[in-house]
Amino acid sequence: MKQSKKAFTMIELVFVIVVIGILAAVAIPKLSATRDDAVITKARVLIASVRNALAMERQKRILRGAFKPLIAVGDSTNVFGNFYDGNVSTPHDTGVAVLEYPIPSEDKKDRWHFSSGTGKSGRDQYIFNSMLGDVKFEVVSGKFECDISKTNNINDSGCIQLSR
Repeated sequence: MKQSKKAFTMIELVFVIVVIGILAAVAIPKLSATRDDAVITKARVLIASVRNALAMERQKRILRGAFKPLIAVGDSTNVFGNFYDGNVSTPHDTGVAVLEYPIPSEDKKDRWHFSSGTGKSGRDQYIFNSMLGDVKFEVVSGKFECDISKTNNINDSGCIQLSR
């Protein structure tokens, strides 16, 4: 009796390796694009949360009879930490958190930071650093709005992607 060993030929192995290489070449760029989409989605959700918190706080204050507008949400030590209405005696309404959970600050690339008084009319700015560039937001008339200027095209495209 003749025993035959079954095995893959060299051509079959090379063919499988080539197919795996083609699949990897297609999949890796798709995965990197997915990461960028995730960062943009995370920023959009955070912006929506801040806007929702501002609207709710504004409504609570109106119901209490306080009509002073909100002018800021946090400072350099605590971005989106507390509401600020310009009252000198109590600059931050402690205990009224803008976000339930703090923003993790480990990632240096895609992160928020605060810039005091650098916006229009001396308003505070909240800047999102990412692959979109520096996208700047301000609290305008109690609303969290993107700072769109005629000279800053990077911020305009970033505003469009994060706000719409």
